[in-house]
Amino acid sequence: MENTHTESLVSRLATIRDRVEAGMDRREFLRTLLTGGYALGVAQFLGVDDFLAAGDGEVPIVTALVRSDPDDPWSLEERIRYVPAAWYAAVEKAFELNELLARTALTGYLGSAVVPGSYTSETASVSVGISSGLGSFRETFDGLFEGVSLDVETIIDIEDIDDEHEGFEPRFVDSVSSADIPSGVACETPRSIATLGPVLYDPNTREEFFVTAEHAFEDEADSNGDRLSLPVEGSETVELGPVERAHPIEDIVAVTPADRYRPSNTIDTPTPTRIRGQFTRLGLADLIARDEELEKVGAVTGHTTGAIQGIDAVTCFTDEFCRRGQIRWGGEMDLTDGDSGSVSYHADPDGEEGDVLVAGFNNARTWWPGQSYVWGVGAYELTETYGYYF
Repeated sequence: MENTHTESLVSRLATIRDRVEAGMDRREFLRTLLTGGYALGVAQFLGVDDFLAAGDGEVPIVTALVRSDPDDPWSLEERIRYVPAAWYAAVEKAFELNELLARTALTGYLGSAVVPGSYTSETASVSVGISSGLGSFRETFDGLFEGVSLDVETIIDIEDIDDEHEGFEPRFVDSVSSADIPSGVACETPRSIATLGPVLYDPNTREEFFVTAEHAFEDEADSNGDRLSLPVEGSETVELGPVERAHPIEDIVAVTPADRYRPSNTIDTPTPTRIRGQFTRLGLADLIARDEELEKVGAVTGHTTGAIQGIDAVTCFTDEFCRRGQIRWGGEMDLTDGDSGSVSYHADPDGEEGDVLVAGFNNARTWWPGQSYVWGVGAYELTETYGYYF
C-alpha cells in the first residue's frame, strides 16, 4: 500500500513539474497544491518559496554550490537564478534525450552532448557523434522530444592521434616557501608530468586531497604504492603524498597530503584567483545560454579561454567504457600533454574580486578531424557520484 501511495505521489509531482515548466502562474500553482492536499513538506520539495519569488513564465534553478565563508570549506550554499520556464523545459528534455541515447547505444554511437540555446530562443539541442548508422539515428530519435533538435555528425579516423603542440615547457613552482601548494602548476607521477588541480573536498570524511589526472600514472593508478610529487624550479622535487583513491572512468586521483604540504583553493595566475565553489549542471547550461566562456590554467599551455560547446556529454571515443557527465569547451589547442589535471572555471559573478567557480576537470582534447574541443568530467558529476566538490 505504501509503495502504491508513493508511486502515485511521484506521478502527481511529475505532473505539477510539467505544468510549472509550461508556465503555470502563481495563483494556479497554489490552487493546485491546496486542492491536491499537498503537505508543507511536499511544497518545500517543489521549491515553493523560490517558485513564488519568480516572475510569471520563470522558474528557479540552482546554478552553483558556493562557500558562504571562504575560510570554511564546508559552508556550501546553493546559488539560485530565475530562468524562462520554456527554456528550462527544453533543456530538461535535452538531458532526457541525451540519457536515452547513451542507454540505447545503437551501433556506431560514439557520444553525445547537450547544447542549450539562448534564453530568448527557449530551445536546446543534442549533438551526436557516430561512426555509422546515420539513418537509424534519425529515424529512431529525431523529433522524439518536442523543442529539442538532434544534430548528428559522422566521425571517422578517431584512432590516429596527431599532436601538433611543440616547443612548450611545463611551468614549475618557483619555491615551496608556503605549505599551501596552488593549482595550475606541474606535478609529477612515476610516469609523466601532469597539472595539479585545486583542493578536492570529501564532505563525508572531512578530508582534503591533492588531485590530478589518473591517466598520468602508469596503466592505472595504484593506491598501494603510487605517489605524487612536485617539481620545483632550480630545486629538488618534493613529495605531495600517496594516491588514496583512483577513479579511472572519471580520470581523477585523490592524493592524501603528506605532513608538510597541503592543497590550496588558489590557482597560479598573475592576479590572485581563489576557488569559491562550483557550477551545477544547470549552472553550466545557464553559462551557455548567456554566451559565457570558461578559462583554465595548465602546466604547459598556461592560461586559455574558450566557449562551452556541450554539457552532460557522453564520451565513448577512447576506451571500452563510456564516460558520462563530461564538458566540452574551447578548442584542441587549449590542451596538450601535461595540461591534464587542470580545471576549467569561470568568474563568480556574486563573489569578491578574483573569486571563481569550477566547471570541471580537463582530461583530454579532440584529435579527430571535424571537431575541436577540450573534454573532461564536470564538477557536478564528481559530486553526484562520489560527493566530492571543489
